Amino acid sequence: MNDNVAGLHRVFDTGATLPLDWRREQLRRMKGMITAHRKDIEHAVYLDLGKPAAETALMEIKLVLDEIKFVEPRLARWSGRHHVTMPLLMQPARSWTITEPKGVILVISPWNYPLMLSLEPMVDAIAAGNCVCLKPSELSPNTSALLQRLIGEYLDPRAFAVVQGAVPETTELLRQPFDHIFYTGNGRVGSIVMEAAAKQLTPVTLELGSKSPVFVDASANLDVAAGRIAWGRFTNAGQTCVAPDYVLTTPELVEPLAQKISAFTHKFFGDNPAESASYGRIVNTRQFDRLAGLLPTDGKAFSGGETNRERLYIAPTILTNVRPDDPVMQEEIFGPILPILAVRDAREAVKFINRRPKPLALYVFSRSKATRLLFERHTSSGALGFNLPLGHLLSSRLPFGGIGASGMGSYHGKAGFLEFSHVKTVTSKPTFPDTLRIAYPPYRNILR
Repeated sequence: MNDNVAGLHRVFDTGATLPLDWRREQLRRMKGMITAHRKDIEHAVYLDLGKPAAETALMEIKLVLDEIKFVEPRLARWSGRHHVTMPLLMQPARSWTITEPKGVILVISPWNYPLMLSLEPMVDAIAAGNCVCLKPSELSPNTSALLQRLIGEYLDPRAFAVVQGAVPETTELLRQPFDHIFYTGNGRVGSIVMEAAAKQLTPVTLELGSKSPVFVDASANLDVAAGRIAWGRFTNAGQTCVAPDYVLTTPELVEPLAQKISAFTHKFFGDNPAESASYGRIVNTRQFDRLAGLLPTDGKAFSGGETNRERLYIAPTILTNVRPDDPVMQEEIFGPILPILAVRDAREAVKFINRRPKPLALYVFSRSKATRLLFERHTSSGALGFNLPLGHLLSSRLPFGGIGASGMGSYHGKAGFLEFSHVKTVTSKPTFPDTLRIAYPPYRNILR
């Protein structure tokens, strides 16, 4: 591992990753790698997560290809000089900014979107001109092994390394000298990553999870809201960092909304989701047991609640009669369970949300301009979606990141390019005439 990281630093120091042609070539190779091995990727992700091939194609493969397509033609503009006017006191003079790569980037990716959350940050890091060491998750071993093989075959082996392993290997990696660490996962491990990075003053990007709330009011189109909430919550069996985690709505809407969301789960996955080819599985028994422990012990779920530990199956489940202090409301669920809680109105919903850690995403279904403005101005979250969950995740034009406990830094598109770059300021002033002399001591009252 020491040799791998040291080798990446040596390659970066040669300047091999600086030319734009080299960066474009690596992005094109990655595109070719994904296109040629689409079926292999879908199969590996299915083995790890039971994820339907169509879901992998839409939510993983397409997003990485879209990122490459967006970033590659814009490299010259993003990396070029950007001139800035100097103050009158400094004239005649010129100034501009340029971007330079940070160096060797460590990307630690999670298991829930094992392709997309490994390769999307790599796309941005490559675009900025960096070497990358990828540490994929040991909890998605089939996809991680495939990534190691394909990256070795398709990308420049001098500039990219993939390190397999679990906690010991990750711990050892964090002792190595990196120029930036990009971590996606939970807040507990995020704190460990940040502590390790602080010892070497290494900048970090932390993409963490949260309990992302949804508010629905009486002005919303309940059918549309229910369908979109069901899709956002139960995609990837709920194992999505920006999935709707719980719903707040007014008392008279709790049951009608629960009924409509339940109806959509039946429409999406049939009467028996356990046999649906469109519904995924929980990643392992540890996560299964944690999620099963959040279900009502009396079996009184509004809908769903069925489990099968041997098959790692938990049915799409909707809970009502949930209290704010219930276990299901104390941690990010990260699974196919959706609590619905009653609040008096939008202002009470805002207070409810603001009493908790800042979420990675917040969604509002309302036709009221005043209500939408209330949430936009008086809540803080990584992203805010009106009538649309997950939407910001799907666009390379929008920065993706959290705030507070849900993360720091952002990526996708230009935001990602800048995240893995240092923006360097350059100034230039001619030696004649030496107008700077008016600022030399002894000082005069030049500002009066």
